[in-house]
Amino acid sequence: MNKGLYPNGLNHHRSLKFQKLRNLISKNQNKIKIEGLYGSSLSFLLIDIFLSTDRQVFYLSNCKENASYTYTDITEFIGNENCNLLPSNYRNYKNKIKDESNILNRTKTISDISEKKTKIIISYPEAIFEKIPNERAIKDKSIDIKVGQELELNNVNEKLFELNFEKDDYVQQPGDFAIRGNILDIFSYAYTNPLRFEFDDNIIESIREFNIDTQYSVKEIKSAKITPDISNQNLIDRGDSIINIIDPNALIFVEEIDSVKKSLHENYIANINDYSDKLFEKELKEKKLISVNNFSKQNDLKFDMIQQPSFNKRFELLNDDLEKHSKNNYKINIFFSNKEQSNRFEQILSKFNYNYEFKSIIKPIHKGFINHDDLKVCYTDHEIFNRYHRYKIQKKYSKNKKVNVEDLNQIKVGDYITHIDHGVGIYKGLTKIDVEGKKQEAIKLLYGENDTLYLSIHLFHKISKYKSRDGAKPRIFKLGSGAWDRLKQKAKTRIKKLAFDLIRSYAKRKISKGFKYKIDSSMQNELEAAFLYVDTEDQIKATKDVKSDMESDNPMDRLICGDVGFGKTEVAIRAAFKAIDNGKQVAILVPTTILAFQHYKTLIKRFKGFPISFDYLNRFRTKAEKNRIISDLNYGKLDLIVGTHQIVNDVIQYHNLGLLIVDEEQKFGVNVKEKIRSIKENVDVLTLTATPIPRTLQYSLMSARDLSIISTAPSNRVPIESEVIRFNTKSIQKAIRYELDRGGQIFFVHNKIDNINEFGKWLENLVPEASIKIAHSKIEGKKLETIMLDFIENKFDILLSTTIIESGLDVPNANTIFINNSHHFGLSDLHQMRGRVGRSNKRAFCYFITPEISSLTSEAKKRIDAVGQYSELGAGFNIAMKDLEIRGAGDLLGGEQSGFINDIGFETYHKILNEAVEELKNTEFKKLFKESEKENYFIKDVVIDTDFEILFPNRFVSQVNERLKLYNKLSELKDENDLNKFRNELEDKYGNIPLESENLLKSINLKWTAQKLGFEKIVIKRNKMLCYFISDNSNSYFDSEVFKNIMKNISRFEDCELKEKNKLYVIFDNVKSINHALSNLDRFQFIDD
Repeated sequence: MNKGLYPNGLNHHRSLKFQKLRNLISKNQNKIKIEGLYGSSLSFLLIDIFLSTDRQVFYLSNCKENASYTYTDITEFIGNENCNLLPSNYRNYKNKIKDESNILNRTKTISDISEKKTKIIISYPEAIFEKIPNERAIKDKSIDIKVGQELELNNVNEKLFELNFEKDDYVQQPGDFAIRGNILDIFSYAYTNPLRFEFDDNIIESIREFNIDTQYSVKEIKSAKITPDISNQNLIDRGDSIINIIDPNALIFVEEIDSVKKSLHENYIANINDYSDKLFEKELKEKKLISVNNFSKQNDLKFDMIQQPSFNKRFELLNDDLEKHSKNNYKINIFFSNKEQSNRFEQILSKFNYNYEFKSIIKPIHKGFINHDDLKVCYTDHEIFNRYHRYKIQKKYSKNKKVNVEDLNQIKVGDYITHIDHGVGIYKGLTKIDVEGKKQEAIKLLYGENDTLYLSIHLFHKISKYKSRDGAKPRIFKLGSGAWDRLKQKAKTRIKKLAFDLIRSYAKRKISKGFKYKIDSSMQNELEAAFLYVDTEDQIKATKDVKSDMESDNPMDRLICGDVGFGKTEVAIRAAFKAIDNGKQVAILVPTTILAFQHYKTLIKRFKGFPISFDYLNRFRTKAEKNRIISDLNYGKLDLIVGTHQIVNDVIQYHNLGLLIVDEEQKFGVNVKEKIRSIKENVDVLTLTATPIPRTLQYSLMSARDLSIISTAPSNRVPIESEVIRFNTKSIQKAIRYELDRGGQIFFVHNKIDNINEFGKWLENLVPEASIKIAHSKIEGKKLETIMLDFIENKFDILLSTTIIESGLDVPNANTIFINNSHHFGLSDLHQMRGRVGRSNKRAFCYFITPEISSLTSEAKKRIDAVGQYSELGAGFNIAMKDLEIRGAGDLLGGEQSGFINDIGFETYHKILNEAVEELKNTEFKKLFKESEKENYFIKDVVIDTDFEILFPNRFVSQVNERLKLYNKLSELKDENDLNKFRNELEDKYGNIPLESENLLKSINLKWTAQKLGFEKIVIKRNKMLCYFISDNSNSYFDSEVFKNIMKNISRFEDCELKEKNKLYVIFDNVKSINHALSNLDRFQFIDD
C-alpha cells in the first residue's frame, strides 16, 4: 500500500472502520452494505480501498453532480491519472444533444478500461444508460502507433478515412487529421490534445501532443492510440453495459442504490433508454457490490460521522467548536482552496488567542465532516466562510476552439491595408516576382487610379489591416500624390498633443500628494475570505495593484479592464472597504438605474455583518429619499453611495470623499465626464470597464494611467455555448424547456417596445407552463425595479425585455438568453448581452436569432459569425481587433481621435501614438520614466534587397493565408529568443525547414545586426554585399562610437572597402550566402581595440 499517496498525512489506512471494510472485501463477501458516511469521507474511503486493494474501483453516484464532486475530491489527492469520470455522451440525454468534451472523457475512460488499467472510475445513472462498444469493437477500430514503428503514410490515410476521420489542412477538432510533408496530425478521441507524428521516410521518428489553438507541440510521448468517436452508432450497436465491461474483479460502490434503480426504471418506462433497472440488478448479481448510504435497517458496517456544522461566519462559534473538539482529543484538519485563504483564516482566528492545534491542508474538498470513530474533524474553508465551491471537470475540448482567434485579424484578398508610407490600399494577394532570376514572394497592393505596389515580405512591418470605428470606409489615394503625407501629418500633430496631455496628467498625479491608506486590517481579511469564489490570479494581481496605489503617497487613477463576469466588481468592493476602514467615504458611479440597484444588492450581501452604512441613488428614489441620502452624505452619516450621475451633482458636498469608483466611464455624457475629471484631482479613482482595450494600446495608456487587466475566467465558470438560429418555433420551445427542466431562468431580448406585448403573448402560447414578465425603459420606475428584483430573486421564469438588460444585471440562475433580430446589434452590444448568462457554475446558452444568413448584410454576418464563434471565456478580449476594441480605443481617447482612427486606420494610429509616447518619455518627461529607458538605435527600419531566394515555398507551407500569417509573425519578432522560438515552432508544425526558409530566418538576424551598426539598407546581389549608412549626414550617428569603430576597422578586412556614390556605403566581395553576409557584419560587432 502506497501510504505516500494518502491525503496529506490524514492516514485513513489507520481508521478501524476502513480496516473493517477491507477485511469484509478480502473475505469475498459479495454484497456489503455500509451506512453513515458524510461529506467527503466517501471520497477518502474510495481512495483508501483503491490504494490498499490494488483493484479497479467503480463508483456509481446517485446523480451527475455528486459524481462530479467526488471525482474532483479524489483527483485533488491522487491525480486524474488514477481516476476517470465516465460521463454521458450527451449534454442532454433526453433530447440527444451530444457533448464533444463528454465524448472525449468517455472515450478516454473506456479506452483505459479496455487496456485493463487499474483506476477509480466514477459515473452516474444517465451515463450508464448508454451502451459501450465492447473490447473487440474498440480494438478493431483503433490504431496503435509507437516511435520507431514502420508505417506507410498512405495506409494510415486510408485507415483514418475508414474510421470516419476527416482530412483538413490543419487539425481543428476531434476526428480531424492532416498531412503536411513528413508531418501527420491526428485528433484521436482518446486524448485531450491532438497528436503529431513526424516521419523519417516510413519510420515514426517522434510522437508529440500539440495545442489545438497554437498548433505547437506541448509534450513528447512514446506511443499513441488512435481511437474513433465511440458515440458512433455502428460501434454502440455492438456494445454492452459498463457493468459487464469493467474488470470482473472490480469493486462496485453504488450510492443510494434504490434511487439509482428508480432513475433507471423511470427512463426505461419513458423510452428514454433501453437499459432497465431489472437488467442492472441482474448484472450486479455476480459482482462485488458495496451499497453506500441506502438508509437500510440492516447493514454490515455503520460509520459514526456527522456533517460539518454551519457557523454562518460566526467565528466565535467556530473557535468554541474547535476548542471543544481539541479538548476531547480530536485531530483537527481544515481544508483550504489556497494559501491566501489559510493565511486569512489564521489571522481571523488569532483574535481569539486560541491554544489548540489544527492542520491546514491546501487542497479543497466538497464537504466537511466529523469522524467520531477516529476522533477526526475535517472542515472546509468554503463552508466556514459560506463561499461557493464548484467541482472541476477537465474540459477536454470545446467546439469553439475550432476557430482560431488570429483568423479574425487575418488579411484577406480585397481587404483594405494601411502602408505607413503610402497610405490605404487594397490587398490583392501574395505573388511571386523575379529578382535577378530568383523567385521572391511579394505583397501586391492596389492604390488610386490602379497604381500597383509590390511590397517585399521584409517590409511586412510597414503594413497593417485597416480597421476603423463602426466599419467606416477609407479614402484611397494615388501613389505619390502627397495626399496621404498631408493626412498623416495632420493626424500625427494631434496625436502627439493627445500623448502630451495624457503623460502630463500622469506626471501631475505622480508628484501630487494624496491620502496614504494603512495596510489591511483583520476586518479587511475577513471580508476577502468570505468572497464566494476562489480568486483568479488576475484578480489577486489587480487587488494588489489597487492596494499598492492606495497605500502610496500619490492619488490613485487606475483602470481595471475585464470581461463581463470576471470579477472586476469584487476588486472594487475590496478597495471600497479599505477606504471606509480608513475613515473615508466612497462613491460608486454607474451608467444605469438598474446597475445601481444591482450593485446595491451586491453590497448588501458582501458587507453583511460589517459596520458600514451605504445606500443608492437613482431616478427611482423618491424626493424625500434623495434629500435624506444627500444630507447623510454631506454630514458623513453614509460611508458609501452607489448611483447614477446624480451622485456627482454639486448639491452633494461629501463629508470626506476618499475614493470614486466609476463603472464603464465611456457610457457617460460629456458633462458627467467633466465632473469626474474635476473630482479626480482630489480623490483616488478606480475605473472599471468591460470594453476591451487592444493590447497594442495598453502600452500607450500605461504611460498615462495605471492599468490592470483581468483576463482569467473564474474557475467555476463554464464557456457560454453560442448558436446562430433561425426564428424556428420548435427550436426555441425546445431550448426554453431544457432550461426550465433544470430549474433555470431565461432572458429573451426583443428590442421593439411597440410590439413587445404581442411578442409576449406569442411566448406565453409557446410555453404556457412558464411565468413571463416584460421589461423596457417606458415602464414606470418603481414597477420596473420590482420586475427586475423579482427576476433576480427567481420569482418568475422568463424576462422578455429590450436591451435594458445589457449592463450589469447579474442573475446567476439565468443561463439561457435569446437575442431576437441579433443582426441589428453591434458586436459589443451582443457580447454584453450574452454576458448576462453564464455567471454561475452551470453551462449557459446564447441563441442569436437571425433571418436567413443570405439576407444579411456582409457586416451583420461578420458580427454574428464573430460573436457566435467566440464563446470561450474572455472572448471579449479575443474578438481580435473587431469594432469592439476600436470602439473602446475611441471611447478612451475621445471623439476627435475616433476621426483620426477612421482616416488612417487603427493600427497606424496606435503605431504613431506609441512613437509619440516613446519620444516624450525620452525627452520632456525623461526624469519621470527613468526606469523605462531602453536601448535606442539610430534607425528604425532596415531594407534588405537580395537575389537569394528568401521565402516560405509552396511545398513547405501550401496555404497562402498561412504563409501570410507566418510573414506577419516574422515581422513582429523582437530578438534572438523570439526568432529561435519561431524557428522551433515552424519545424514542429511543418517539418524540416528548406534552404529558402532558413535564408529568410537568417535575413532577420542580418536586419537586426545592420540596425545596430547603423546601416539602413543591405543589398546582396551577384555575390556582392553593399551596406548603406544612414542617408541624413547631419544625424548624430556619425559622431557615435559605433560609426567610429566601423571606420577605424574597415581597413583590417581585405574583402571589404568604404565607398561613396551619393551615399556612403561599405562593399563586401564574394558573399555566397545569407549566412556569409551575416558573419561579415558580425565582424564589425566583435572587434577589439
